[in-house]
Amino acid sequence: MTSLPAVAQKHLAAPSHASITATTAILPLQQQRQHPYLYRQHPYLYKRYRIKSTPMPLKDTLASAARDEARGVSALAKSTLSSGTYLYPLRGLLYFATHRSLWRPLTSRLIPLATLSVSVLAGMFTFTYVPQSMLFTLFSGPVAWLSTLLLVLSESATIITVLARSFLVEDALVDLFDAVLVQRGCSGVVAGGREVREAGPGGVARLGKAIKKPLKRFGPRALLSYALWLPLNFVPVVGTAIFIVVQGRKQGPSFHERYFQLKGMGAAEREKWVEERRAGYVGFGTAAVLAGLIPGAGVLALYSNTVGAALWAAEMEGKKAGGEAVKGREKEVEVQL
Repeated sequence: MTSLPAVAQKHLAAPSHASITATTAILPLQQQRQHPYLYRQHPYLYKRYRIKSTPMPLKDTLASAARDEARGVSALAKSTLSSGTYLYPLRGLLYFATHRSLWRPLTSRLIPLATLSVSVLAGMFTFTYVPQSMLFTLFSGPVAWLSTLLLVLSESATIITVLARSFLVEDALVDLFDAVLVQRGCSGVVAGGREVREAGPGGVARLGKAIKKPLKRFGPRALLSYALWLPLNFVPVVGTAIFIVVQGRKQGPSFHERYFQLKGMGAAEREKWVEERRAGYVGFGTAAVLAGLIPGAGVLALYSNTVGAALWAAEMEGKKAGGEAVKGREKEVEVQL
C-alpha cells in the first residue's frame, strides 16, 4: 500500500484545524481509494485533502441502483421461499375443510356472500372487461387478454373483500381466528381480547363476549395505494406478477391484525415485528392474494386465509414458549362458535 504524504501523516498523528487550513498537500485519487478510513475517522482531514472527482454519469447511477435493487429483491425472494409461509393459506383451507365446528361463521352467511360475489364478478366482467382489454391491447399485444383477466379478477376480489368485511363477515372472521387459536392451545393469548370458557367434561370450549373490538378495516388509504399500483399491469405478464406480489406484501401483515391486538402490540412494536418477519408476510400475503383471484372461491378464501393466519400465529406462539408448535389433532380442543 502506498504511504500517505508526510503532511497527511503529520495531521493524522495530531490533527489541528489551523494547521490543516494552512496546508496545500492533496491526496492523489489512488491514495484516497487505498485509505478509505480517512473519511470515517478524520472527516475534516479527508474533506481538506480529497480531490473533487467528476460525478458518476446518470446511466451508471441508474445501473448501480438497478443492481442494488435486484440484489435486494433476490435476497427477499430467497428468504420468502425458505420461510414456507406461503403454504399457510393452503393449510388453512385444509384445516377449515376438516373441522366442521368452524363452518358456522361461513354457512350462516353463505347466501348473502354468494350473492355479493356473483353480482360483483358479473358486473365487473360485463362493464369493465372490454374497455380494459382494448386499453391493454395497446401495451400488451397478444397477451392483453391474460393481463385484463387477472386485473378484473383482482379488482373484483378487492371490491368483494371491502364490502364483505365492512358489512358481512368482520366479526365472523374474528371469531374464527380466535377459535383456531383456542383449538391450537393458545387460549391464553385469546383471553387477552375476549372471554374464553375452558373445555369442560365434554371437551368443548366456548368463546365468550369479545373484550376488544377489532380491527383495522380496508379503508380509503388502502384503496388509494391499490389504485396507485394499478399501472404496473400495463407491463405484459411481468408487471401483473409484480403487482400481485406488491399487494401481497402490503396485505400480508393485515391478516395478523387480530393477533397484534390480542398481544397488545403498539404501532412501533407491530412495525418491528413485521419488519423482522418481512419475507414471511410477503409469502403469506402473496399466496392469500392469489387464492382470492380464483373465481367463485374468493369468499371462501376470506375464511381459509384467516384460518391459515391463525395457524401461523399459533405456531409462532408455540415456538416462542420454548417448545414446538402444537401438532396433531389429538391435542386440539373443540371450540363451539
